[in-house]
Formats: sequence, C-alpha cells, structure tokens
Amino acid sequence: MWKETAAEASPDVEFRAPVAATAIAEAERRLGRSLPTQLTALLMKTDGIVGEYGTGVVWSLDRIVEQNLLFWDPDTFPGLYMPFDPLLFFGDNCGGDQFAFVVTPERPDIFVWDHESDSRLWAARELEDYLQRSLAGDGDWW
Repeated sequence: MWKETAAEASPDVEFRAPVAATAIAEAERRLGRSLPTQLTALLMKTDGIVGEYGTGVVWSLDRIVEQNLLFWDPDTFPGLYMPFDPLLFFGDNCGGDQFAFVVTPERPDIFVWDHESDSRLWAARELEDYLQRSLAGDGDWW
C-alpha cells in the first residue's frame, strides 16, 4: 500500500530496501519509545521515500533515529525552540522545515515544524494523507 500510494502521487519517487523487524526494535530501544504504527509499516516496505529533487519525504530509519536523538537532547537548542519531546520527526521539505508525528499524546496526525518561526502546523490527518499531499503538492503545500 505505501509504495503504491507514493507512486500514484508522484512517478519520480525512489524507494529503498525494506527494514528488518530487528532494526526497528533496535531503533525503538535507542529512541526509548515506539515508532508510530503507520511509520513502522512503511519502513518494513521501504527504508524511506525520496521525492523529487531528493526531498526526504520519509527519512531512512537511521536518519529518523539520529535526527530525533539530536532534537530531543536538552543541550542541542537550549532556549531557542519549544521542546521537541512530543514530536517524532520523519521527513523534510529540503528547505529546513520538518514533518513529525505527535507521539505525546499519541495521534496519527502529521505536523510540520517551521524552523524559522518554531511554529508547529497541522499538515495531514495521517501518513497516507501526508504522502499524497507532499508528493503531489508544490512548495509549501501544507
């Protein structure tokens, strides 16, 4: 379903080899929390989705872990941004804005974090909706 949804929205998408369940378990151990169910299902089909111009529509599992550990570290951006703990980042628009699930409280909605204003705006109702909107949209589609 995930690859089909992405390919329907944009013929230029690139897929990677699927992620093993053991890699997901290790990522969740490192993060100290579970990945959203929809994201896990997608990663077990493809380790990320690359859109037009190399856009990280969905990052690789390794990048998801590294980026979130960086953003959750209290010493990374002290006093510069609101806390990132409630978010799990998984993709970007190549312009600095990043997309995230809200994991506290857990919900399927996708939000975009604007790196210039530190605003967090609703972008999609769930991952499939996000793929359709982000891959078919132009520029700041949200």
